[in-house]
Amino acid sequence: MGQNPDDMFGDEDFPAYTIGQAAEMLGTTQDFLRRLDEAKLINPHRSGGGHRRYSRYQLRLAARAREMVDQGTALEAACRIIILEDQLEEALRQNQQQGTRHADG
Repeated sequence: MGQNPDDMFGDEDFPAYTIGQAAEMLGTTQDFLRRLDEAKLINPHRSGGGHRRYSRYQLRLAARAREMVDQGTALEAACRIIILEDQLEEALRQNQQQGTRHADG
C-alpha cells in the first residue's frame, strides 16, 4: 500500500527529486552533488535501479554547500562545517525538548 502523495511531499525527508532535478533546482552540476555524497554531507536515497533521489532537506544542505564553495571555501571544509552546524542544531533542539519536559514534570 503506497503513501498518500500529500504526506510524501510534505515530508522534508521524502526522496522526491532525481539528481538531474536537484542539480537544475540548485543551479549546479550533477558532479557537484556526487561530490557532496562522497564528502558525506548528504547520503541520497537509492531507487531500486540505484539512482540517487534527494529530499528537500538534502537540497537545503547542498544549497548551503554551493553557497560556501562559491564564496571560496574548499568543498571538504564546507561539508564539515555544515555537518557540524547541523549536529549542533539537532543537539540544541533535543536539549530544548528535554528542558521543556523537565519544566512540565
